[in-house]
Amino acid sequence: MTQTTNRFFDEIGRLMNDAAGAAQGVKREVDSVMRNQAERVLRDLDVVRREEFEAVKDMARLAREENEALKARIAALEAKLGIAPST
Repeated sequence: MTQTTNRFFDEIGRLMNDAAGAAQGVKREVDSVMRNQAERVLRDLDVVRREEFEAVKDMARLAREENEALKARIAALEAKLGIAPST
């Protein structure tokens, strides 16, 4: 009886290990399908990637800084020439 009980528990343990492995495989497959679906939806919505957004944001910041520097330069030149500042 002890031998039969041990074999029974060994089989149950093996079955549980196989079930856990299968569940992990299913989880990986579901994760992969969900990720692909999300990427497809975002691509269809024409959503900008974070890297692209950050690059354009930096370009806009640099353009604003350059614009402010040019405004100050024009104001200094107008003051030097005695011209009324433009608005």
